[in-house]
Amino acid sequence: MVEAHADTPAGKVFVESSGAGADLVLIHGWGTHGGVWHDVADAFAVHRRVHVVDLPGHGYSRPLPAPVTLDAVTDAVDAALRMRGINSGVVIGWSLGGLVAMKLALRTPELVKRLVTVATSPCFVQSADWPWGMAPETLQQFHEQLKSDYQGTLLRFLALQARGADDARRDIRHLREMLFVRHRPDPGALEAGLQILADTDLRESLNALRIPVLIVGGQHDALVPAAALHAFSDLFPDARVALIERAAHAPFVSHPRQFLEYLESFLR
Repeated sequence: MVEAHADTPAGKVFVESSGAGADLVLIHGWGTHGGVWHDVADAFAVHRRVHVVDLPGHGYSRPLPAPVTLDAVTDAVDAALRMRGINSGVVIGWSLGGLVAMKLALRTPELVKRLVTVATSPCFVQSADWPWGMAPETLQQFHEQLKSDYQGTLLRFLALQARGADDARRDIRHLREMLFVRHRPDPGALEAGLQILADTDLRESLNALRIPVLIVGGQHDALVPAAALHAFSDLFPDARVALIERAAHAPFVSHPRQFLEYLESFLR
């Protein structure tokens, strides 16, 4: 396994690489770090070169200077991947990381040859023409709680991600155990991540992506419901949906075997 910080114009982004073969990039979600992908990375490192990214301000990556936007985060990740010699591969993004993955694919189609989103939506917030998102008040509540109770807010968000899964208590315990294994996420990066979730709407852009796309989600996801996944898939020219029964917002944690089977099938 090779671990390195890439000094990009925006700051240091930590990328952990292992295995050999075609490149596969894993991008985590809000408040966590690349360590959440441990089992997935190990499984694919047998026959692929796997790169696990810590988003800026998460894990071992340093925070970005303000203002932190989706474009700024994508710039930093893009630069870090290129500095590692990754010019073409499969990119997998979970939740907030899915927005980064989509933005990478839109901006650098030569880099992203196949795209996998996990429990991700192009628009996380409800609107008149997108009823499948979170209520704006929910994100605002997390914003307010983050200022007064940093750790408690993170733990509540993890609990929400596992709600409805086959064994929610086990999944919450797993996510909590890994939460602070690497450095604690930067409070500014957490605030910026919530703002990105609140502000981003990529729906009008996705039809431009002429690559195969796999959309993975959990049947009991409270943040990105199953109906959102099917509406999401209609925005791509070439997309398929893999819905994992009895999974919630972290299907690769709760149902790793089914998750890996869907990925293997898609990549073949």
